[in-house]
Amino acid sequence: MVSFNFLRTVGSYGKLANTRWIMTSRFPGFKAVTCSALCMAMSSATKDTWLNKTKFSLSGMETERICFFNKVTSFRSYCTETFKLNCWRCKRPLDKSPVFFCSSCNVVQPPDEAASFFKIMACDFTFALDIKTLQKRYLQLQRSLHPDNFSQKSVEEQEYSEHQSALVNKAYKTLLKPLSRGLYMLELKGMRIDEGTDSGADADFLMELMEINEALEEARTPEEADKISRDTKGKLAGLTDKIDAALRAGELQAAKSLLAQMKYFSNIEEKVKEKLSDFM
Repeated sequence: MVSFNFLRTVGSYGKLANTRWIMTSRFPGFKAVTCSALCMAMSSATKDTWLNKTKFSLSGMETERICFFNKVTSFRSYCTETFKLNCWRCKRPLDKSPVFFCSSCNVVQPPDEAASFFKIMACDFTFALDIKTLQKRYLQLQRSLHPDNFSQKSVEEQEYSEHQSALVNKAYKTLLKPLSRGLYMLELKGMRIDEGTDSGADADFLMELMEINEALEEARTPEEADKISRDTKGKLAGLTDKIDAALRAGELQAAKSLLAQMKYFSNIEEKVKEKLSDFM
């Protein structure tokens, strides 16, 4: 991670604007930018407003930072930051985010890592997703972004298509299954469920899991394993409804606890599949 401190002093009154820029990169050749700014005027201004306008170029993608400072009665003046993304090829403004192709020259753009998977897949931020709509969006994006479509294009277009396609794949796989979707929604809210921990699980629930695992271990026929499979699917369906209700109500701790239970039953479901495959 690289950080840049931007310091500008304007006029003889010692007005100070201190803006910290943080650049991160998960994909080679593309950097996403976030900005946290503290803008302060240390003395009363002689003008009502002054403008600070700076352009930056990020891996071929040009951004423009515009900062307005307004005079107020206190010692502090705060600024409003706006960012304009331009096409790396034709330099025309991009009118939305995330954007996959420039509306002017139709050239593929670098992926927007700052965008949530819900925005990438054009879905509402909800646990109860319409899976058919999600799948339709996925097929549409992959048809247009697949790297094979850019084999005769420039190196930049080939790289951006690969990164875009990989990000779409990740977004689709995350949102497709209820467990990964719910965990991702909690992650966006700043909550995580640690791997390999039984914290929050009561003794009765852990005993139930132990009995199910023992029954699966002792299953000697496909019918016995299939019964456990049906019971587990019923448990997962019930948990899905409860998690949806908890997230809709904003009860994040309850959703976290229910998702932890869903993780256990999802593991059992995978074990059942392995057991059934052994009978074949």
